[in-house]
Amino acid sequence: MPWVYLLLALGALALALLTKSTALAVVALLAALALFLMWVLGLLASRVDAGSRNEALMVDPMELKRLREQAEARRLAQSAGRDASSSPPSAE
Repeated sequence: MPWVYLLLALGALALALLTKSTALAVVALLAALALFLMWVLGLLASRVDAGSRNEALMVDPMELKRLREQAEARRLAQSAGRDASSSPPSAE
């Protein structure tokens, strides 16, 4: 869509250069400037949109807390398993 603004801006610039009317040339130059700015802003908006993350993939704080608790419990279980297997058997 931004490329349409560029084509329209070039058309308005051509109109401004080819017209004999000063008033029409001024209006066409202003239109060309406005359309060129809209083209630049459209390109920038598409770049920002391309670099943004999908909001549906973001983790909410409660889910993040739950995942951290699960990871901590798994870490504690692994360390408890290692401690039990590395300690020598007691002679009773």
